[in-house]
Formats: sequence, structure tokens, C-alpha cells
Amino acid sequence: MPYRRLPNTDSARIRALDTAIETEYIFPSEDLALSYRILDEAKTFVKEYRRVHNFYRQSFAEQIKAGRKYQEQTRMARMYISHFIQVLNLAAIRKEIKPEQKKLYGLDPLSHTVPDLTSESALIEWGEKIICGENERTRQGGFPIYNPTIAKVKVHYEIFKESFSSQKTLRQNTSTYQKQLVKLREKADEIILEIWNQAEQKFQDMDIEKKIENCKKYGIVYYTRKSEKK
Repeated sequence: MPYRRLPNTDSARIRALDTAIETEYIFPSEDLALSYRILDEAKTFVKEYRRVHNFYRQSFAEQIKAGRKYQEQTRMARMYISHFIQVLNLAAIRKEIKPEQKKLYGLDPLSHTVPDLTSESALIEWGEKIICGENERTRQGGFPIYNPTIAKVKVHYEIFKESFSSQKTLRQNTSTYQKQLVKLREKADEIILEIWNQAEQKFQDMDIEKKIENCKKYGIVYYTRKSEKK
């Protein structure tokens, strides 16, 4: 016995609703299996469902596209910040700058390790610290660090920071639409289930093959169990 299964994707749900709605324009009113109430509800609902679904897909696509560039910008910022701190540590070891001046950068004068720059928040924190620290040390008369210069570090840091803000907004938009879709899916399943129940009830007295043939016109998808396919 073939069995039906509700759609499991947004596109499939929208397609099922559209198919059911179209029956109003295909069959005479006396032959229509669906009530006008459920048809009107489906028409109103599918517009909102399609709108949110389209917004979600657009937002997600923009996030993925921007994400590729963002990853490279993050890598560059991390590399320049890390290299600057390494050069600064070497300068302190060679006594080219006083070790205690590393405090201006938020660094331990007795440690020569590079802080953990794995996270985005750490990059923002340490980028700001070393830019402010270098500016303050040179203001006090110290020679600037070269290769890389703080100006070069700042360029990549600012690019990363701006991209981080943009990426954060894209992620929030995608998350908002995704949460809306979760609620809409539940409602879509309720409407589709009622549509399918009304259609099957209309053709319940027909033989199974004729019943399935007619119900498919209302968007019902039937599946055959593996043991029954033969």
C-alpha cells in the first residue's frame, strides 16, 4: 500500500501548496476536493512563506559570498598582528626597546610569546592594543617598528574590522530569517496535512489506483515501500 509523506524542504512545501491552490482554477467548483476556507488560508500563507524563504536564501548566499573574502581578510590581519608582535619581542630581546615598554601594548615584559589570536574577538582586542601601544611609544620618542610598520598593520586591521562588522550583520539577518522559517514550516505542514486529508476524503470510495491518481493532482506525494516495489 503506497503511503504519503509530508514535504521535508521549504521548496517542496511551497510547491505542494502551489499545486493545491492551482486546483481551484483547474477543476469546476462542484468537483473541487478542497474547501474554499483552506484554499484561502493556503493562498495567504504561501505568499508570506515564499517571501521569507526568498529573503533567507538571498541572505545566506550573501553571507557565503562575503565569507570567502572575509576569511582572507581575517588571515591577513592575524598574520600582520602576529608578525608585528614577534618583531616587537625581538626588539625587546636585543634591547632596542626597553622591555617594560611592552606594557604599552598590553604585553608582559618578561614573556616573548604571541597572544592567542585564534578568535575574532582576540584579533580585535590585540589589534587595537598594539596600534595604540606603538603610537604611544613613538610619541614618547621611541623609534618605530619596521617590517611590518604599524601603518601597514593598521590597514589590514581596519579592513578586517569593517568586514567583521558586515559579516556579523549578515549572520544576524540569516539567523532571523531562519528562525522565522522554523515557525512557518510548522504552519505549512498543518495546512498541507489538512489539504491532503480533504483530498483523500473526497476520493475515499474509489479504488486505490484511481484514488491515488486523483489525489496526486492536489499535490500529494505517494511512496512505495521497498518490500512492495516488486
